[in-house]
Amino acid sequence: MRRGVGHPGLVRTHEEDPSGLAAALRTAVAGEVDFSTTARALATMDASNYRRVPAGTVAPRDADDVAAVLEVCRAHGTTPVVARGAGTSIGGQATGAGVVLDLTRHLGGIVSLDPGARTAVVRSGLVLDRLRAAARPYGLTFGPDPSTHSRCTLGGMIGNNACGAHSVAWGTTADNVRSLEVVSYRGDKLTLGRGGQGAPTGLLDLVDRHLALLRTGYPTDLPRRISGYALDALLPERGVDVARSFCGSEGTLGIVTEATVALVPLPSAPVLVVLGYPDEGAAADAAAGLLVHRPLTVEGMAADLVRGADGLPRGAAWLFCEVDGERAARELVRAADALDAAVVREPAGQRALWRIREDAAGTATRSPDGVEAWPGWEDCAVPPARLGGYLREFRALLAEFGLRGVPYGHFGDGCVHVRIDFDLYSGKGVRDFRGFSEAVADLVVAHGGSLSGEHGDGQARAELLPKMYGEELVALFGAAKDVWDPDGGLNPGMLVRPRRLDEGLRFEGLPLVGIGRAAARCVGVAKCRVDGPSSGPGVMCPSYRATGEEKHSTRGRARLLHEMALGELITDGWRSEEVREALDLCLSCKGCRSDCPVGVDMAAYKAEFLDRHHAGPLGLLRRPRSHWTMGRLPSWLGHFGRGLNAVLGLPFAARLAGVTPERTLPRVAERPFADWFADRASNRPPALTLWPDTFTNHLAPEVGQAAVRVLEDAGLGVELPPGRVCCGLTYVSTGQLGAARKVMRRTLDVIGEGTGLPLAVLEPSCAATLRTDLPELLPDDPRAARLAASVHTFAEVLESLAPDWTPPRLDRPVVGQTHCHQHAVLGDAADRRLRERAGLTGELAGGCCGLAGNFGFEPGHYEVSVACAEDQLLPSLRSAAPHAEVLADGFSCRTQVADLTGLRGRHTAELLAEGLEEGLGEAFGEGAGGGPARGGGSEPEAGAP
Repeated sequence: MRRGVGHPGLVRTHEEDPSGLAAALRTAVAGEVDFSTTARALATMDASNYRRVPAGTVAPRDADDVAAVLEVCRAHGTTPVVARGAGTSIGGQATGAGVVLDLTRHLGGIVSLDPGARTAVVRSGLVLDRLRAAARPYGLTFGPDPSTHSRCTLGGMIGNNACGAHSVAWGTTADNVRSLEVVSYRGDKLTLGRGGQGAPTGLLDLVDRHLALLRTGYPTDLPRRISGYALDALLPERGVDVARSFCGSEGTLGIVTEATVALVPLPSAPVLVVLGYPDEGAAADAAAGLLVHRPLTVEGMAADLVRGADGLPRGAAWLFCEVDGERAARELVRAADALDAAVVREPAGQRALWRIREDAAGTATRSPDGVEAWPGWEDCAVPPARLGGYLREFRALLAEFGLRGVPYGHFGDGCVHVRIDFDLYSGKGVRDFRGFSEAVADLVVAHGGSLSGEHGDGQARAELLPKMYGEELVALFGAAKDVWDPDGGLNPGMLVRPRRLDEGLRFEGLPLVGIGRAAARCVGVAKCRVDGPSSGPGVMCPSYRATGEEKHSTRGRARLLHEMALGELITDGWRSEEVREALDLCLSCKGCRSDCPVGVDMAAYKAEFLDRHHAGPLGLLRRPRSHWTMGRLPSWLGHFGRGLNAVLGLPFAARLAGVTPERTLPRVAERPFADWFADRASNRPPALTLWPDTFTNHLAPEVGQAAVRVLEDAGLGVELPPGRVCCGLTYVSTGQLGAARKVMRRTLDVIGEGTGLPLAVLEPSCAATLRTDLPELLPDDPRAARLAASVHTFAEVLESLAPDWTPPRLDRPVVGQTHCHQHAVLGDAADRRLRERAGLTGELAGGCCGLAGNFGFEPGHYEVSVACAEDQLLPSLRSAAPHAEVLADGFSCRTQVADLTGLRGRHTAELLAEGLEEGLGEAFGEGAGGGPARGGGSEPEAGAP
């Protein structure tokens, strides 16, 4: 568990195991042994098209535990063992039918770092970004940097010989490994290095007998040759480097427990040069010619991947070239035969552009028209000088098969990534998948290339290796495997004697529609597994960051829903306790809707699951009490209003409401915002409709009053809907979708055909619900789409309707957090501009506050709720200047801040309204807040007591 956060009752480690394997493992190892349905379901897939059901999982604590696991597995019928890091392999090599080793839980540390020698000793489960962060103070880094750097592990990188964008400068993982600590399936602990160090008995003899084949059987002039075993590293002229030959073996030869790796100097002044070209072929043709200028990266992508990203120079394809220093940047621009060029010096601008590239593995899984695209022909590489010709023929081959794909990748190394819209659900589609794979393998070989240029062969390409290497060299791979692993217990079916590339696809048996099909869009790139604020301004996934448990990640939950839909492992469908338990800690923050590269929407999946899980009379009785209280809060407040305060003040009120005792229940305002507004007189024709959401109306009317004050000062007449309205948020978040639809339809009846005015919504959660959930839950009601299209945030409506208005100059720092729903659905660009114009300085934190409506109030959630706040929000508050204003537009965010710190958070509208009053007071020679209202409206009343 991370940060000491637990969740009682979520882990069930005992399950019937007729072979006794689980019991034997629990006796033998110190780490966790989990053969539960949940653990097995979470490990059925990696980031590939394949699925295999393991017997169970083990999280070993050290190398001795790894050896003990292997000893037990040998004694139990040669049970296969698969090593797994972040599970982001795209060839299927991180899945297996036996025991899966989770090396991330306990084997994720740095043993030592020697800046003088520029080396580090790391354990195999260490996430790459942790090594890079530790090396950065010394001006060093680890050279290979795949796009999954924030979650991939060093062991996984060694297994797949990962590369990344900087490989033109710093090479592959194999180029940066000095020695390896490895445990063989038979329990031998080996230290691998140069000069034949650590070679198992018989390996060097095997090499000596096949020197000619090893010297002539591998492609030349190919910097990204990852396919097969690197047995040529064992040649005498290459130093008989056993560690290097082991890299890229995909866990089929031994289990890496520790590695000594080389570090390289960071560039002193990195500059990003983006070169624009008329088309992809022209960019590919140009890439090889730039290498003489020693760039650190030469990455390529075309317009069909970028889809209108800002900040790019003119062109339809681009090369992203990082260089060290301004002089190198100028030289590169002069040498490049490009249509246009942009030189980006600022780190923030560089990060924004690199994010386009890093998210490509997910972005490419959806075409602009929404058709799904999958891995299956990823990472092939050809000599860089032949890349343009290869891409032209590759595009023609796609057209011949009626397929679409978006190539991108490491053009300087001749390596191409692509996701293709294979139909992997039908028999014909799978046959086309095989036919295309065979045809494109022939094309790669014809260009002198490698079937894999980065992520390894796995199951996806190993069957085709004879096309590249010939039968004799592939047979030698098998002989080498037998020397290392004579029992065949390590990751069988990968690389050597492989399973068919169209066997065991994860789509087999999956319903064509429904939540399983929706969950299957998760391709496993695991961006949701990033823990801590190092992930940048994003939100996803707060519960994973709090617990560190895979089942609390977006990917983990998607995998469980996938297995539920298949019905093989999880057999009780919508009644599944495994799925319910995993979704229990989902905050419905919607972060995955924007931060997940493929747009997995776990909040929507959770709502549907809860709705189905609690269907029927017995299901209704099983609903948590909080679903009836907080889930139907708008109804309670609408019927009883401030009369609820008498009940809320009782000693047993929290228990009665299903609220955890650590929380303080909010008080209902004496007078709703809508009543205050109805008593006002305004002589302005309405320019907008202000949405009186439940939280503003009954719990924080001062926010609505402040908003009216500001809007009228901006010259905007304000009206409210003609009757009681509700967006349905609380019903949706608690999975009461039938009730949500009724509430939404009643609201649409009140609104009618609408006035055509923009709709300003002060509460970000309600704005997000109206913009997304409303049209998704009522797709056949055209009024829902019209209402959704009219939704604006407070800042957006000021910017669009009063562009010449000058906000009061506040000139003070702010601290707080961008609301997670605003980040995910609405965007905050207009808010940033408004704060800048008002002189509110400072960046707001990312992440989620952790209260998340009813979530943080429910029993069993308090620790996780606080841990989510501790991720980014609370540290930002503690480090803020003493006079900084706490800005929080969401009612839940303000409540969390008050509960955990005693500080008062305020809505942007409140700060602006106070600024207006302060300005008037100064103009009339009075104190802050004095004087008449400037915009013709009356002064705001006090809000909730």
